[in-house]
Amino acid sequence: MTTTNGLKRVVIEPVTRVEGHGKVSLLLDADNHVKQARLHIVEFRGFERFIQGRPYWEVPVLVQRLCGICPVSHHLAAAKAMDVLVGADKLTVTAEKMRRLMHYGQTFQSHALHFFHLASPDLLFGFDADVSKRNVIALATTPEYAELAVMGVMMRKFGQEIIKATAGKKIHGTGAIPGGINKNLSIEERDVFLKDIDQMLEWSVAALALCKKYTMDNFEMVKDFGSFPSNHLSIVREDGCMDLYDGNLRAIDSEGNIIFDQVKPADYHKMIKEEVKSWSYMKFPFITSLGPEKGWYRVGPLARLNTCDFIDSELAEKERQEFKALTNGKPNNITMAYHWARLIELLHSAEKMKELLNDPDLQGNDLVTSGERRDECVGILEAPRGTLFHHYKVNADDQVTMANLIVSTTSNNVPMNLAVEKVAAKYIDGVAEISEGLLNHLEVAIRAYDPCLSCATHAIGKMPLIVEMFDVDGNMVDRKVK
Repeated sequence: MTTTNGLKRVVIEPVTRVEGHGKVSLLLDADNHVKQARLHIVEFRGFERFIQGRPYWEVPVLVQRLCGICPVSHHLAAAKAMDVLVGADKLTVTAEKMRRLMHYGQTFQSHALHFFHLASPDLLFGFDADVSKRNVIALATTPEYAELAVMGVMMRKFGQEIIKATAGKKIHGTGAIPGGINKNLSIEERDVFLKDIDQMLEWSVAALALCKKYTMDNFEMVKDFGSFPSNHLSIVREDGCMDLYDGNLRAIDSEGNIIFDQVKPADYHKMIKEEVKSWSYMKFPFITSLGPEKGWYRVGPLARLNTCDFIDSELAEKERQEFKALTNGKPNNITMAYHWARLIELLHSAEKMKELLNDPDLQGNDLVTSGERRDECVGILEAPRGTLFHHYKVNADDQVTMANLIVSTTSNNVPMNLAVEKVAAKYIDGVAEISEGLLNHLEVAIRAYDPCLSCATHAIGKMPLIVEMFDVDGNMVDRKVK
């Protein structure tokens, strides 16, 4: 690796314990002061092109191949778009509630996976802990935390089984179709889940309590770790309630002032534009009225708790109020608070699953509806990682002619880069020797967003982590491989 304009380059490749593959590069001067820090996305995502020419009814099944971790999000966003296409402006009660159950199961398993498997080793063992301890296996083999590892596995299993019962398969299911869904929930399936749902609620409360305790015990470090003021965006219901499945767009600034509100999904392109940069395969969305320099925003659990007015489940709403009290009702701009917000949503998902499992509408047989055919459609929902946009055009032969997807992590692109810059400036700037533990600080900042850096199902085989450090003359002075 060569020097760049007299600066030495340090690279983390790949970033670990995230979905997908990316790298971080630092440019340092002769005194090891950080001059540039960037998160690069190194996988290419070509779904917007290769689904062109396919019949529209295949889209909900095709596009979910973007991800093996949150395929339900893409499956449902595409299905919601195709509902518009076939004129299904209002789904049957059974179809909507089955989709919602599927979506809450997806959110529940994804949030459990991130907290227990990907994030908790950093929080419980320390950012500087030996790399052999920063994983879920170490969690399971440490007596103090062994029960947490079991909780994480069983909670994810429960969410995956919900997905299987509603979508047909745990990964890449087929349950949602244009205009509705292709199965209901049998009494036998329902009773299996009702047997365990209270345990899921109890574990959700315990995980949230653990995360809150960590945040408050380490608040002086947490509040400044990769944090910065930002805009926030999500969908909300017409009454301002948080709704992970359906709603209109709301954006606020770092002080809580409304930028826009109740924007219909079909009009998203009037409010949001995307730009590209040469050093990443990921686009950079921004709020049109503010421009690319000031219009970037955050999405995901932190943004959703900042933008909504309330949550319609009792335990999660109580927790939201406590979360908001931390910043005196103002938006929370603390990057590490993503974990706290995420576990409030974990609890909310468990509450909503219990509510739906007890709803007899899930045993209904009216599953599909349709109306006047259209040629353009938009579907938006809140994926575990944030607001997900699916936009399609279809010709008279039922073939897709245009697709534009704004994935949650794409919206968090600028914030993740800023988090990397902030952490690099505080912990790495001027350090004589950059240890693996210090580099992990950068990854901790990225992991707070739970990014799906591209398509988790595209890479096969093992990718080593190689960090190389060069002096200003281009000579390698340090190299680490794991």
